[in-house]
Amino acid sequence: MEAPGRRSEPQPLPEYSGSYVVSRQVYSELAFQQQYERRLQERRTLRERLAKSCRCSRKRALGVMRILLPILDWLPKYRIKEWLLSDIISGISTGLVGTLQGMAYALLASVPVGYGLYSAFFPILTYFIFGTSRHISVGPFPVVSLMVGSVVLSLAPDENFLISGSNGTASNTTTIDDATRDAARVLIASTLTLLVGIIQLVFGVLQIGFIVRYLADPLIGGFTTAAAFQVFVSQLKIILNVSTKNYNGVLSIIYTLVEIFQNIGDTNLADFIAGLLTIIICMAVKEINDRFKHKIRVPIPIEVIVTIIATAISYGADLEKNYNAGIVKSIPRGFLPPALPSVSLFSEMLAASFSIAVVAYAIAVSVGKVYAIKYDYTIDGNQEFVAFGISNIFSGFFSCFVATTALSRTAVQESTGGKTQHQELSPEAFGPTE
Repeated sequence: MEAPGRRSEPQPLPEYSGSYVVSRQVYSELAFQQQYERRLQERRTLRERLAKSCRCSRKRALGVMRILLPILDWLPKYRIKEWLLSDIISGISTGLVGTLQGMAYALLASVPVGYGLYSAFFPILTYFIFGTSRHISVGPFPVVSLMVGSVVLSLAPDENFLISGSNGTASNTTTIDDATRDAARVLIASTLTLLVGIIQLVFGVLQIGFIVRYLADPLIGGFTTAAAFQVFVSQLKIILNVSTKNYNGVLSIIYTLVEIFQNIGDTNLADFIAGLLTIIICMAVKEINDRFKHKIRVPIPIEVIVTIIATAISYGADLEKNYNAGIVKSIPRGFLPPALPSVSLFSEMLAASFSIAVVAYAIAVSVGKVYAIKYDYTIDGNQEFVAFGISNIFSGFFSCFVATTALSRTAVQESTGGKTQHQELSPEAFGPTE
């Protein structure tokens, strides 16, 4: 036994002796490939590769059709009992909002108000078939509408439609031929829409949709925030019922705000109160929908309710006559017949068409990507180019201006329970009416 406090000597480790034997089969490359069934790449001639690529079968044809027509992929999987009611309510809410926005954005595009209804209706008919996003609401957007309006005003300014007349005195008066001017501007807008659609379709066929991969989340966040601010400024003058000029360029927002505040003394109180109450009520009810979404099976369609109540109050109190409030007034019933745009104008708007085509696509894909990430699905950038290209080509023959998507409409569509593009047809089944 060791004495207390004495440190014991370390014991030597036992010695082991032996050897390791590694025994494995030696393979040649050919023997290894044969045993593990690796398929050797067959060398084929160019003719054989083309023949294989161009070979058609039922399975391959169905796969191609599902890529070109995404509706064939998601429509058979549609859950009628779970989604139909939500899609109908979402469609009605989004349709009413889209109708109001379409008329407002028509003013930004410098065309008569009624054509905003056509622009909110026709693009949906084709995007429903060709689009890959389940949530975006296709139609006018203020930034794109402003870009269209700048082209329209540059090619058809008021000065081109002045007419001289006599008022019965010695002096002559000069007025604007509104009917001729509006017809010319609608023709320019529809021609621009057709050209933008052609460019987008070509981009889709050439598989240029890969640029969607470079739309990083910070880029999308910054872009949507900037676009939302642009929407706010464009709607502010409407809420206040203050008239401003149409500005273009980098500082257009600043110029617009300066002119709004210069003329803020001309604010129509009836319009301002109506707009402010609408904002407060909609925000409050949306907060309720979000907080109690687990208890409320179908979100409260506050946009529909507010629109109906506001229309009834405006009509019953005759706000236009008593308070000089701004109203839409009458809109032509039904649709205009298809008309061929003026192809001769292509050369004058080609440069602007490229920028509008890319901006409209970037807006749609950035918004679509936000909701695709949220609901865990993917969108095809190339197919989105094709979908919007076909939509704008089709819409160009019906006197529409360029379509993309709008942040606010898409938010309404998603917040009211929309699940698929089936909701888009719900509010549009009967088209624009008086």
